[in-house]
Amino acid sequence: MSWLGDGVKGAVRIGQTLTVLGRTGVNWLRGNRPPAPRLLRQTFEELGATYIKLGQFIASSPTFFPAAYVEEFQHCLDQTPSLPFSVMKRILREELKRPLESVYSEIDPVPLASASIAQVHAAKLVTGEDVVIKIQKPGVETILLTDLNFLYVSARIIETLAPKLSWTSMSGIVQEIQRTMMEECDFIQEANNLKTFRHFLQDNHNEDATVPRVFDTASTRRVLTMERFHGVPLTDLESIRTVTDDPERTLVTAMNTWFASLTQCEFFHADVHAGNLMVLNDGRVGFIDFGIVGRIAPDTWQAVSDFISAVMVGHFEGVADAMVRIGVTHETVDVNHLADDLRGLYQRMDRMVPDTPYPGEEAEDEVNNILMEMVQIGESHGLHFPREFALLIKQFLYFDRYVHILAPEMDMFMDERLTMLH
Repeated sequence: MSWLGDGVKGAVRIGQTLTVLGRTGVNWLRGNRPPAPRLLRQTFEELGATYIKLGQFIASSPTFFPAAYVEEFQHCLDQTPSLPFSVMKRILREELKRPLESVYSEIDPVPLASASIAQVHAAKLVTGEDVVIKIQKPGVETILLTDLNFLYVSARIIETLAPKLSWTSMSGIVQEIQRTMMEECDFIQEANNLKTFRHFLQDNHNEDATVPRVFDTASTRRVLTMERFHGVPLTDLESIRTVTDDPERTLVTAMNTWFASLTQCEFFHADVHAGNLMVLNDGRVGFIDFGIVGRIAPDTWQAVSDFISAVMVGHFEGVADAMVRIGVTHETVDVNHLADDLRGLYQRMDRMVPDTPYPGEEAEDEVNNILMEMVQIGESHGLHFPREFALLIKQFLYFDRYVHILAPEMDMFMDERLTMLH
């Protein structure tokens, strides 16, 4: 009978969605008309889980969406109210199928964080280890599937009514969103990502970086119990100096670890913003939150490798040629003209380097603006890039910011300590 319950929940969810959309329409008719990107973001935040994740997908996908929407959705907040601990405790019991006292000696009922899909609690195992427990909120998968099916049908209707939109393949984008969201709901997948990256570090004898250890006996598809890291954010220079006497070397470790993963791991960490890179109390670099990872298709890897090599030596004709091979186009591209535009962007980036570090949100905005400008340059020449390429470039831009904060004298592309391509 679970299918019946899911069907009822799905029908209720569609009703809720139509109610919110109707209310937005009424407000618009009454004259409450903010700019379209802001109106869409506010509506998405009101609609909850799926649409918040969709907003974040838009924010990280300048290759798919207009710049105004990508910029607006940088502010799409995934900080939903936490559920009572009694509710999360019930899910924990259902998933682990044994008394919680036999697994955890203590669990903090006040969450460390609460988002649309899950909330996180600090805890201690009966064996003494400090851990965090990521617990999926009830009904999330049903809501996601209902919303995504609704979006898919809507996209197919729009494509039928407006065939010119088929170049952007709206239904294909929705399918890609569905794949990434359902992966994010499967904590076993995230656990496997952590284990894979851990094995990559071990295979490379890299003892200067680490990821949280997964506790399999206390993890399921909806519960992830992992080691709790204690340390400071990578960009907090003053705090870093309390755990390492060489912040620059620590940054080199983080960058070399990530660059090595491009060729020696199944995926790369695709969200290395300051909150996901830590310097632990013992001086090691900690990579956390593997919910978003990128995979470069084998048939495009050589072009990506050539792109990185050309960027390293400032050979913009080579950068342009690689971008043409990475992108999808129906047109003949003037590589020299594209190279000139990229050279201009690079020169502007050099002039934009601040004397003092930006606050977190300003730095994030700058990274996204540069990324969007690069994508727009490509699109002006008829190029459309896969999302993975945008994710890859965004991580490069993050590391470029970290260099200016922690090691302003370092040349990211010429420093002999950095091994970008192994």
